[in-house]
Order: sequence, then C-alpha cells, then structure tokens
Amino acid sequence: MEVTNNGALHTSEKKSVADIFLTVISWVLHPVILIVWVAAYLLFLHPRVFLGLDASQKNLVLLRVIATSVFLPLMTVLLLKGLNFIDSIRLTTQKERIIPYVACITFFFWSYYVSKKLGDPIELRAFLLALFLTASVALLLNNYFKISMHGLGLGGANALLICMLFAGNMQDGFILAFAFLLTGLAATARIKSGNHHPFEVYAGFITGFLIQLFAWWFLM
Repeated sequence: MEVTNNGALHTSEKKSVADIFLTVISWVLHPVILIVWVAAYLLFLHPRVFLGLDASQKNLVLLRVIATSVFLPLMTVLLLKGLNFIDSIRLTTQKERIIPYVACITFFFWSYYVSKKLGDPIELRAFLLALFLTASVALLLNNYFKISMHGLGLGGANALLICMLFAGNMQDGFILAFAFLLTGLAATARIKSGNHHPFEVYAGFITGFLIQLFAWWFLM
C-alpha cells in the first residue's frame, strides 16, 4: 500500500508540474503578448526586415506597436473589470468578449493606419492589418461560438512566417518549426484547461491563418 500511495503521489506531482507548465505556456503566448513577440522578432531577430534602423529607432517602433496594440486593449479590459462589466480579465464567456473585441478592432486599425502612413516594411504592416481583420471576424463569430483567441493569434503568426518563407525573406526554417511547436503546446494548454473545446481552438487557428494569408496577399 505504501508503494502504491507513493506511486500515486508521484503521478499527481508529475501532473501538477505539467499543468503548471501548460498554464505558463498559455500566458506567455497570450494573444496580446504574442503581438510583442512577433514585433520583437521582426525588429530585432530578423536581419533584413528593419535593415537600416538603429537600436533606438527600432525601440520606438516596438513602443508604438505596444502602445496601440497591447497597452490600450489591456487597459480596456482592466477598465471593464474595474467597472464590473466583466467578471474576469480572462474573458471566459462570449458576452464578456464583445466590448474587448470592439476595442481591439479600433486600436488595431489605428495601429495599422499609423504603420502604413510611416511606411513600415510589409511584414509588419501585413501583421497589423491581419490583427484588425481577425478581431473583426472574431467579433462576428463570437455570436455563434467562443472562438479561441490563442488559436487566432497563433494561426496568424504561423501564416506570417510561412509568407516570409515563400517570399525568400527568412534565414532558415528553425523559427517556423519552433513556432509550430509552441502552437501545439498552447493548443494543448487551452484544451486541457477546459477553456476551449478542440473545435474552438482549431477554428481559431485556421481563421487566423487564412486572414493573415489574405492580408499579405492584399498588401503585395
């Protein structure tokens, strides 16, 4: 009995560690945070997208994207929570997502418009345009089911990398392979946590993926 109990305890501990790991993945790849990772990759890791800009100029571009596409949406959600319009900042119900979606549509369009006017590279403009279009489509689909925002964001990010790959603007396939690995982990986290059914995650990924492809084609 002692061995069995110890074995059960050991299994429980392993499951707990796995749950914590998947929770961390879910937060690190939160759709809003994902915007920062994609923008940072284009600005600081890719050798050619922002070629010619010094570090201070790249920092300003990143701050601009964060201000319009990350900070303002987050502040909207926190304000809604403070005014008791939503029960949780995790936006667990379709009803709670309506106003944040509307806010994101506004802020993402502003971010894309500014990026277009300033003549940012197509990689960033296509990404920001896709954010606006994705939020708009997500608001419509939200009337029917709770589409996964993680899926939407990750689908768009993967599609952007594939577009860059076919455009000959990617050093190697490691980043793309890594992105697909993270996507699998995030999808597992959302399903295992009970936040989404598999269909909602898959639908989110496919929707985000197709919209990013369209945005790239539209700007080419």
